[in-house]
Amino acid sequence: MATIEFDAVWKQFPRQAAPAVKQLSLAAKDGELLVVLGPSGCGKTTALRMLAGLEEPDFGDIRIDGKSVVGLEPRDRDIALVFQQYALYPHLSVRDNMRYPLKIQQQLSKQEQMARIERTAALLNISHLLDRKPSQLSGGEQQRVALGRAIVRQPRAFLMDEPLSNLDAKLRTHMRTEIKALQRELGTTTFFVTHDQSEAMTLADRIAVMSAGQLQQLATPDEIYDYPANKFVAEFIGSPPMNLLPAEIVNGEIVALGAWRIPHQANLANGPVDLGLRPEAITLGGEGGFPAEVFLVEPLGSEAIVHLRVGEGDIRVRVEPHARPEIGSTINMSAIPEGIRLFDQSDGKALSA
Repeated sequence: MATIEFDAVWKQFPRQAAPAVKQLSLAAKDGELLVVLGPSGCGKTTALRMLAGLEEPDFGDIRIDGKSVVGLEPRDRDIALVFQQYALYPHLSVRDNMRYPLKIQQQLSKQEQMARIERTAALLNISHLLDRKPSQLSGGEQQRVALGRAIVRQPRAFLMDEPLSNLDAKLRTHMRTEIKALQRELGTTTFFVTHDQSEAMTLADRIAVMSAGQLQQLATPDEIYDYPANKFVAEFIGSPPMNLLPAEIVNGEIVALGAWRIPHQANLANGPVDLGLRPEAITLGGEGGFPAEVFLVEPLGSEAIVHLRVGEGDIRVRVEPHARPEIGSTINMSAIPEGIRLFDQSDGKALSA
């Protein structure tokens, strides 16, 4: 097990106007599953590649267990990589694919290698596949073999670059559960890169959200969801994302949509803000509230998403599946005080209320 640290790391590629990674500082604790989350081009894979030794930072330091690894060859960092592409040798059996990194290390006898492979295969429930070739395996089985090849080395840390993105939705959900349980059992520090917020929320001990090469927030999944650090995180995390409405603080009240007055002890000076409300932080019906037109309802089985039209805006509300209103009706909406979040309109940062 190991700690992983990025200390003010920069990376600029030629012919790119902006740095791929900018002033990145974060740390994964010993035994932690840290998920780095963000859209394409945010710098998350570049960060992983620098940690693996496949790229070198222009500035800053990267440390494993407190020791700098900048300049070290990948093989000297004692880490194991699992990629989006399984990268299995097609001419080798599953057993030989898993044995390959052990042969490279040349630290164990053949008997010890085989014993470790058998233990790892039993852990991943692929013992019955050891004599097959990769072409005889399903996508999920190939992914287990790729994980086994990483696990069998018993490295200080696992680095995983979107390892589930090639699987179908059902298998991806199943493999998420398996990876989380496996990481808990092994206790190996894991640096997991993904663009899938559901994957991040399910797997992570903590999530590092990135955008445009910069770290936006580092916190637990609950903290990221409940208290986003800025508007980017608020809109990126959650399905549907947080509703953001231009508003104004007027003598301790929040005034949104021109006339929706929401009592709130904001303790902020009068002036413009952005009001953030998760879809479950709005209730429908009852007396008072603000009238809005129902123009779309998405039934999702265990819940429904109601789309309200106010002016040209679309406000999404999560309701119980059998509590959805009629399309075309007008209904009052009210904000749950505990769910109110406020953001600065100029820089997008969350405001303390």
